Amino acid sequence: MQARTIIFVALVAHELRPCSSLSSVMRISRHIMARSSPSIGSRASRNIHSVHSSRRGFLTRRGGNRAPPRRIAGPMFSASELSSYDVDTDEGAEQSLAQSPVNDDAKSSIYLNGNTIDASTPEGRANLLSELNLHLSTTVASLSEHRTVSSTDVFCNRELRMDNIRAVGFDMDYTLAQYQQPAFDQLAFDGAKEKLATLGYPDEVLDFVYDHTFWVRGLIIDTQRGNFLKIDRHKYVRVAYHGFNAISSGMRKEIYSRTFNKQPSFTEKTFVNMDTLFQFVDAHLFALLIEMKDNGDSEFLDFKTYDEIYRDIRRCVDLCHRDGVIKDEVARDPSKYLVLDDGMMKMLNGFRESGTKCFLLTNSFWEYTQTAMNYLYHGKKVDDETLRRNEWLELFDLVVVGSCKPAYLTDPYLSLFRVDPGDGSLRNTDGLFEIEALGENGAAKFLSMGKTFQGGNWNHLQAMLNIQAGEEILYVGDHLYADVLRSKRQLGWRSCFIMPELPDEMRTFSMQRDLREAIMELRKLRDELSQYGDGLKRYINTGEFEQKGEMQKKLDLIAEDDWKIKTKLAELNRE
Repeated sequence: MQARTIIFVALVAHELRPCSSLSSVMRISRHIMARSSPSIGSRASRNIHSVHSSRRGFLTRRGGNRAPPRRIAGPMFSASELSSYDVDTDEGAEQSLAQSPVNDDAKSSIYLNGNTIDASTPEGRANLLSELNLHLSTTVASLSEHRTVSSTDVFCNRELRMDNIRAVGFDMDYTLAQYQQPAFDQLAFDGAKEKLATLGYPDEVLDFVYDHTFWVRGLIIDTQRGNFLKIDRHKYVRVAYHGFNAISSGMRKEIYSRTFNKQPSFTEKTFVNMDTLFQFVDAHLFALLIEMKDNGDSEFLDFKTYDEIYRDIRRCVDLCHRDGVIKDEVARDPSKYLVLDDGMMKMLNGFRESGTKCFLLTNSFWEYTQTAMNYLYHGKKVDDETLRRNEWLELFDLVVVGSCKPAYLTDPYLSLFRVDPGDGSLRNTDGLFEIEALGENGAAKFLSMGKTFQGGNWNHLQAMLNIQAGEEILYVGDHLYADVLRSKRQLGWRSCFIMPELPDEMRTFSMQRDLREAIMELRKLRDELSQYGDGLKRYINTGEFEQKGEMQKKLDLIAEDDWKIKTKLAELNRE
């Protein structure tokens, strides 16, 4: 069984920063049921370091006749194209993290009342409490000196009082339902290839091979130029690829920095954010067709712009999700494509038993939702009679399919339809007016007629759950913008972000820790050389030093050493 990875997040401006950790998702359920420890977050786990791999967001060369697999800690470029932007990261938080071991072995010394106390040991903690005249009922010596970090932890960057959360909602795809890779993506990839061929694309498209390991979330696709970009939080393009080929540093800056009168926003329609794992198929097809077009292998593609090619791909992949190419195959053999998680049922039952309402809010339509949730609930493919019973519905107070997020979270005029679980048919409702017309306990009466719906908007959901304030809802999803950002900013919902890539990220971070420390030491050395050189320049400029030629030679040697360090940093970053 594959464990599900969840990150609790708080959005501050445009930053998403996992900070402290709890041991598992189930601990959240226990917090709710016990009510004795109402808040989770930094108070519960201030010593846990966040885990981040600098590989995230970069393209990785893998597979076929391309370069061998490797994790890169920085841009891929040649030494002759280096600049301070290329080598020196401007992420202070990443630099600090790179110097910190995962298990926080550093000593924590405190100077208090004339005494130096090492608070990192049980004895030191006891001494600290004694100095503060603080007497605890818990035996401090019994607490663990070090806490481990696991990819199944819940990472938090602000306290969350779970006793204030009245409802917990879940997305389905890549949240409750995790997918086997690359088997699931292969369905969309193969289906899209066939649809592209029917649009007139060359038959060679049918021979394309899918490689999901080349891509990571967080990239931006420039559909106008056929480029894939990795930008930092200051919107500086750090890495750029044209198809599968890296763009040189000089060309990258010429395209995305020096030709603009103002800083590019990357919000234009020709820029597409790769926010979900579903988009790996689009990206790989696009890169392959870019390569074919640039090589002049197809006259058909000569008359297509990059943007037109991408739009054709998008339409074909979307059609695969709608016409049954993907979902009919998953229904035939769900065990091949869906990942079972034995902790899911315990978690959902834990919420329900504690009195917290649970709801499912997904963009998938009823037929597919029914298939996937029945498989996850029973742990196997079920017969048609069991399928129609929909026993999994007992886990939720409310189910909304075909929600059309993010519009569901922003458009108050979307209509709500009631779904018949037996045959999937839809019936109109009057939504909020109907709930209000039912009088006292209108929401409960409305749900007693059926709790499965399609469409609608957040007003309907909060009314049916009888919740007034958005901060009383915690929503769990995998799409950073459609699930997390919109629900947080528009409605004030508390948000929880699913990140299936985290185990791999943590392994990469652990493997690269020594390399990161070496890079940090070289950066410090380079800074010291720069400070030393500045001091010599100031001394020369005073005009009091006669042997300026000898001093200039020292400056030249410093510049030479700086270049050597810069070149070595580039080599280490490529590793």
